[in-house]
Amino acid sequence: MSGPIRGALWITLANLCFTAMAGIIRHVSADVHPFEIAFFRAFFGLIFMAPWFLRIGLSSLRSRRVGMHVCRSLFMLGAAMTWFTAISLMPIAEVTALSFTTPLFATLGAALFLAERVGLRRAAAIGVGFAGAMIILRPGIETLTMPALAALAAAAFSAAGMVVVKSLSRTESAATIVTYVGLLLTPLSLVPALFVWSTPSPGSLAWLAALGLVANLGHLSFARAMAAADASAVLPFDFLKLLFTATLGYLLFAEVPDVWTWIGAAVIFGATLYTARRESRAAGRPPAI
Repeated sequence: MSGPIRGALWITLANLCFTAMAGIIRHVSADVHPFEIAFFRAFFGLIFMAPWFLRIGLSSLRSRRVGMHVCRSLFMLGAAMTWFTAISLMPIAEVTALSFTTPLFATLGAALFLAERVGLRRAAAIGVGFAGAMIILRPGIETLTMPALAALAAAAFSAAGMVVVKSLSRTESAATIVTYVGLLLTPLSLVPALFVWSTPSPGSLAWLAALGLVANLGHLSFARAMAAADASAVLPFDFLKLLFTATLGYLLFAEVPDVWTWIGAAVIFGATLYTARRESRAAGRPPAI
């Protein structure tokens, strides 16, 4: 199969995994606090990654930028805690729609902290994308809720992690980046979890183990998709995530996204796709779509 087709299949699998994650989190959050869910997601994720860590050995821990690895892990922890909180309190499809702002936050962060040039067209795309978020949230018409702010904070934290990875990738191998976040996230996430700790039931623990497995599979599939083809070829299929989560929310939790969620998501997604195409051209590659 061609690269774009493989990329489309991989990102579809990734979106199915992320949808399953959202369903598990919403289900388990009835008994377990989102901060504790974040810890178990990291803990079981680390267990499932253990064979890979043993295979690559300690050589992947060699780094002169340990502080940056800690920084990235903290951003990922912030993203997990706020995203899990948002999923436990608001419609899953709405959280997913707001998560499409992550690449826009990342583009803005790269311009501010990595001195990457953002031209007028990309800056306009960022503005349009955030306007899409306002369509979903409708501040002034409806009260801006804490769960909605948590969803936007999750997107911002994820974007900050992307910016740090972009900086780390200049000097660190992919194995080193993955190893550090895998080893650091579990102890870091334990600290906030202890303040809300309640021992999960055996049934909840089984769901949390499944969460760690599905999360690892989702991130692996996403990485495979990005490696198989240019981002501008793969990203259009990322919109399937909204369709999947809307279906899951309707079938399991009787959630029906309103028309503003779909309109806002389409606006955000269009701005994200345009930004990806501009970055592809700036890198000297023709857009893949």
